[in-house]
Amino acid sequence: MLHQKILGAALFCGALLASPAFAQQSSTQSLLDLLIKKGIITPQEAASLQQEASAPPAPMPAAPMSGAPMAGTPAPAVPIVAGPGSASPLAFQIGSTAFTPLGFMDFTSVYRNTNTGGSIGTGFSGIPFNNTAAGQLSETRFSAQNSRLGLRVDSNVGDNKVLGYVETDFLGTASTSENVTSNSASLRMRVFFVDVRNGDWEFLAGQDWSMMTPNRKGLSPLPSDIFFSQNVDTNYQNGLIWARQPQVRLVYHPANEWAMGVSLENPDQYVGSGVVLPAGFNAASVDNGSNGTATPNVFPDVIGKVAYDTKFGDDMPFHIEAAGLFREFKINTLTTGANPVNANDTASGASGSINADLGVLPGLHLIGNVFGGKGGGRYIANDGAPDFIVQPANSSGVDTIKVLSSNSYLAGLEWDAIPTDKISAYYSIADIGRAYTQISPTGYVGYGYPGSANSNNKSVEEYTLGNAWVIWKDPAKGDLKFLTQASYVDRKPWYVAPGTPSNAHLGMFFLDVRYDLP
Repeated sequence: MLHQKILGAALFCGALLASPAFAQQSSTQSLLDLLIKKGIITPQEAASLQQEASAPPAPMPAAPMSGAPMAGTPAPAVPIVAGPGSASPLAFQIGSTAFTPLGFMDFTSVYRNTNTGGSIGTGFSGIPFNNTAAGQLSETRFSAQNSRLGLRVDSNVGDNKVLGYVETDFLGTASTSENVTSNSASLRMRVFFVDVRNGDWEFLAGQDWSMMTPNRKGLSPLPSDIFFSQNVDTNYQNGLIWARQPQVRLVYHPANEWAMGVSLENPDQYVGSGVVLPAGFNAASVDNGSNGTATPNVFPDVIGKVAYDTKFGDDMPFHIEAAGLFREFKINTLTTGANPVNANDTASGASGSINADLGVLPGLHLIGNVFGGKGGGRYIANDGAPDFIVQPANSSGVDTIKVLSSNSYLAGLEWDAIPTDKISAYYSIADIGRAYTQISPTGYVGYGYPGSANSNNKSVEEYTLGNAWVIWKDPAKGDLKFLTQASYVDRKPWYVAPGTPSNAHLGMFFLDVRYDLP
């Protein structure tokens, strides 16, 4: 049948056209001539077929990425993980950029045997004495404010490995009516930074944990590699050296075991509410606990740090680091009248720390942090330690700065007793120096002077025992944890009035249910 012949010729012709060598074979033209002679195709159709066969093949569309990158495509700059060794099923990829949602739902309950007047984060510097009404009242709080939302972004730009990281919680500034009805807690930024690594060099800009905060691993900026205890308390452990603040840092990795870096971080010349300032001094020159971003600062805090990491056996990491902090303070005295004064006074502060996280047995870590120096008080977070005091006018009529010494010590252990249970225990103490000037038989300025308020702390110490139990865990669904923390805190002021308690005590107990994203 004619139509069968035409169909057979077309199929044969199509098979030949599909061959990459069709346009290069000399017999092609003879075949086309035969098809024209038999009336199957016209000369114009033959010319069109010849032209199409000579054109280069169109590129195949790229297959979408799923799971591991395809061969020939750049891998993510950093493995996409939700936890050590486990890829997150929530991760998705756009081009060569990987996006990983982060976070957890957290329900915290806390009981304290005195009323600290705060939230789920403990204000260690303001524990009330038992001769006050607050010291005779207990407090119980429920909160979901510690729940987290975040996103990690990994990509390559040329030879640069780029990491973007944002983490938020709901512990922002609360309205006074928050607990009445809606409990609409405010979202706040915890960290938000970009980190770029090229070979042995690494650069970070944004807000992150201060480089003074102890690391668990190298000088990594990731929260999982930073030590801030296993505590449920959102102010962590008394005496811990930490801050989360804007910064730029440069890190050099000369070898796999070594990292060294320098960080320029947002300054804040802090005296707090406990320091008595000279009469007539411009309190807006310092952060007295209420000035915040209005405080004038000279230049950024400068932090340098060196870390060494290795491993003994199969699962016993060894991390040790040393850090140094340099700060500069400045105030101005401006008076008018018969003897006008317009003069500045400056002072420097320097502190250092040594921190270690040592695996002594499989699953058992010993932790030690030591911090000391002058002018570094605000880095002993939540203890109210001033950086300096302001001394009254000297013979030239100029107010002057005197930096305060402060020290902190933290020791602890973290033990994975079984794969689904972690036990932690910590002891810490913060020691705060004093400095003052007597201006009259009964009058003083400074901190820790005779007759000073009991908010002028000499020391604050804390004993903590905690446990984290993983109720269930599924790589595709996340995990559910039950956390507990029991702590005892003791606060001692520099001056105790006759017949009043010599220290303030606090006992507290946290229960926490947490669901982590996979």
